[in-house]
Parts: sequence; structure tokens; C-alpha cells
Amino acid sequence: QVDLVESGGGLVQPGGSLRLSCAGAGFSLENFAVAWFRQAPGKEREGLLCIGRTADASTYYEESVKGRFTISRDEHGDTVSLIMNNLKPEDTAVYICATEIRRYGCSVVPGGMLHWGKGTQVTVSS
Repeated sequence: QVDLVESGGGLVQPGGSLRLSCAGAGFSLENFAVAWFRQAPGKEREGLLCIGRTADASTYYEESVKGRFTISRDEHGDTVSLIMNNLKPEDTAVYICATEIRRYGCSVVPGGMLHWGKGTQVTVSS
């Protein structure tokens, strides 16, 4: 069973940009906080950034991506995008989105997530 579907991954050169999307499999993300994680081979899953439910829309960014990555919702809050700029080889990983039930704010703690996607591969290489 797939709860969330990520798209937009691919191969990009260092310094390039990508836009990833996260959508619910048959449901809207409007009332969920949404977080993005990544997992590189041999490394633990890393929480990157998140956005509160549509009525809240607060955001949180880990230092490792602050200034380069941006999280946002579409007009109706149905999908959540991750815009990645100035990509580096160390950003290579599978990028995974997850949802959380939360009235205010958001978090990037894996244990609190309700739904998960399977992820989309991002490879940064020349």
C-alpha cells in the first residue's frame, strides 16, 4: 500500500535545481503537516524540512538545507513541493515525503509520521 507519491527526481549537475512533488494516494494533504526526508546509501534517514497544515503553513528548515531548499503547498494545499537549488553531490539520496497529524507547526522526527511515500531518487553528478 502506497500512501504518498513523490515525483520529480532525476539526475542533475552540481549547482543545478530540481522540483519534487508529494501527493496523497487518493487523499488531499490539506489537513496534514508534511515533511521531507532523504536517505543516502549506508546512512540513516535524515529529516530536512517541513510545512504545517494548510491553515497553519508554518515551516521549519534544517541548517543543512536552509537557503537552498524551499517547501511550499499548491494553491489548494493538495500537494507539497520541495524546490532544491544549488544542488551538491552530497545531496544525492532518495527523497521521501511523510505526513503528520499536527494542529500547529511541523516536525522532521520520523517517529511521528503517519503516512510515507516510497521516495524518488535524486542524483547530483557531473
